[in-house]
Formats: sequence, structure tokens, C-alpha cells
Amino acid sequence: MSRDLKGYFGAEPAPCWPNEARLAVSFVVNVEEGAELSIGDGDERNEARYEAVEEVKGAPDPCMESHFGYGPRQGYRRIVEAFERYGVTATFSTCGRAAERTPWLIRDAVERGHEVACHGWRWETHAGWDAGRERAVIARTHAALTEIAGIAPVGWHTRSATSPHTRALLIEHGGFAYDSNAYDDDIPYMEGDHVVLPYAFDTNDMRFSPGGGFVQARDFSDYVIAGFDRLYAEGATTARMMSIGLHLRIIGRPARIGGLETVLAHIAATPGVWIAPRRDIARHWAMQQAGTA
Repeated sequence: MSRDLKGYFGAEPAPCWPNEARLAVSFVVNVEEGAELSIGDGDERNEARYEAVEEVKGAPDPCMESHFGYGPRQGYRRIVEAFERYGVTATFSTCGRAAERTPWLIRDAVERGHEVACHGWRWETHAGWDAGRERAVIARTHAALTEIAGIAPVGWHTRSATSPHTRALLIEHGGFAYDSNAYDDDIPYMEGDHVVLPYAFDTNDMRFSPGGGFVQARDFSDYVIAGFDRLYAEGATTARMMSIGLHLRIIGRPARIGGLETVLAHIAATPGVWIAPRRDIARHWAMQQAGTA
């Protein structure tokens, strides 16, 4: 009975973004390559969720590892070049083990002005974890990304399900201004002084996975643009935020990157849009709620 199913119903906040923007847009690039579960890396099992649908049990799976390897080898370049053409600054939500294996990629993202945020140590859910185990993983991930990126991350997003302790542990850690472990709104909200920036699985390239509904690049761009146009219209009278989720190994494929480029072109041609890393959106929202913006 502790779930909040009402949210802002009947009292949605007024538009509040910088320069009277009608919509805040957050591009999130998930960096998970090298952090997926792999027996070849000494993990307890192999990752089973991806375009390679044949699950290998009890033995290393070089096929799955190679699929993930495409992201840093080719996908990253296409994505950041598309961002560069449209002047977009994004959030790179990064697993700690992935950062350890691709430090050059993380440092390049930072040099380009992008945010690096925490996405867990391995690419895995935290459901069922005890507080001690989770506290240690949060600290390890934050420390590793701080060292590699040269800037302390302020955001966190667990893959799928969190534990009941996750948000409290993030606040306890003291290094986090926000988390994205929610999917329940188009508006940020506060948990005390902590900002919750809801994420989205529908406006997300993960839907290119088998059964996800996206096949052609235009499937992604058509759907994301439809969501953008609706939120932009609503943003005339109430605060609205849009999350667009990307993955190096998914949208970075040659037949899909055009979908992202189409989305970027459409947003760039629309006035009154604030595209920002999640750290900036969280900071602005917290200041608005405190009356200091």
C-alpha cells in the first residue's frame, strides 16, 4: 500500500525549464559492454537477453561476447558523431566493469562534454539483494567511474528491478543527486532532497530486440518522434521531460543509426527544447523545488 499511484494528478507543475523551453529531453546511452554476465569472464552464467536468442548454459559463449563487442568497436563512434553534428550532450549510463574494460571510451565521452553516470557494476538487476551487498556494489561502481572518468558521477540507474534498499543506499552514500530507477511519470519528482528522473523503456532502442516491435530504423524514429511531439504539445501548459534510451551495440548498427539521426534532426528543427544531460536536469529541478532557480 506504500505505492504512489497518484503522482501529480490534479496538480501538475507548470513549465519551468531554462529559457522557457517547453520540453526537457534526455538522451541516455547505456554502456554495458564487458559488464554482461559471461562464464568466460568467471561469472556464474551467461547473459541470455539479446539478439542472439540461443542461450548457452554451462560453457563460455563467444557468440554473445562478440555481439556485445560491436558496441565499443563500432557503435560508439556512430552515436557520438551523430550527437556532435546536432550539438547534443547526453548521459552515458555506465556499468563499472564496462568502464574498466573501455576506459578510452569513457574518457572520450567526457572530453566531448557528456555526463558519465552509474549503471551498476555488472549489468544485472539488484532484486533480492541484501543491503550489505548492494552498498558495496554502489561504492565500488562510484569509485571506479570517478577514477576512470576523472569526474565523480552523480546519477544511478539499476538494470530493471532494484532492491527495496537501493534509493536509501544511494542517499546514504552521499555522492548521488539523482537516480533513474522509476518508469512512472513524464515529470521528475523529489524524494526528500534526492531527485528521481523517470526513465522509459518504450522510447528506447531496446525494442529492436526480438519481439520488441522495432525492425526498421524508421520504427524507432516514428515512435520516438510521436512521443516527442505529444510531450512538446503538453509542455505548453505543464512541465514535461522525455527520456530516449540508446545502447552502443543496438542503435549503433548501420541499418539503425539513421533512426537516431532522424530523431535528432526533428528535435533540432523544433524551437523551445532543452536537450541536457540528466545531471543538469536533476540540478535544475532540485533548484526549482527549493525556490532557488
